[in-house]
Amino acid sequence: MKNILKAVLIVAFMLTATIAWSQANLKIGHIDSQALIELMPEKDSVEAQLMAYQRSLEEQIGAMYVEYQSKVTDYQNNVDGMSDIIKQTKEREIADLETRITEFQQNAEADFGLKQQELYDPLITKARDAIKGVAEANGFTYIFDVSMGTVLYFEAGEDVLPLVKAKLGL
Repeated sequence: MKNILKAVLIVAFMLTATIAWSQANLKIGHIDSQALIELMPEKDSVEAQLMAYQRSLEEQIGAMYVEYQSKVTDYQNNVDGMSDIIKQTKEREIADLETRITEFQQNAEADFGLKQQELYDPLITKARDAIKGVAEANGFTYIFDVSMGTVLYFEAGEDVLPLVKAKLGL
């Protein structure tokens, strides 16, 4: 019985020592990746491209609204002199244009989201690669992104934003 107790104590001691040793080697850092992306010079170009794309979409929808207003005004001004078949045709044209405008708005929102992702992906990849390089070069086990709001406490960690900025030359 004493041998079993000794064996259990030895195993418990070794397990505790192993856990303590592994925690001692754990190096944790944190970074605000949004702040990093804001500092990257490429971000201004991406934002300019997105604004231009948004303006072009707004111009297209503006032209559709002008056409819609024109058709509605024409219909309202001339409805009294129209035959029933012409009225129905004009009403159908207006309804079809309303549908096209609604579909265009929905598609424009989706397209803008895809364009945003397409333009920001290279920046995000560059930032991630730099973070990974800093982590490997400085022996970090984990780096948490505090911009995502998933880490509530990180006092014991090290902010790696200055290291990543240096790696990117910012």
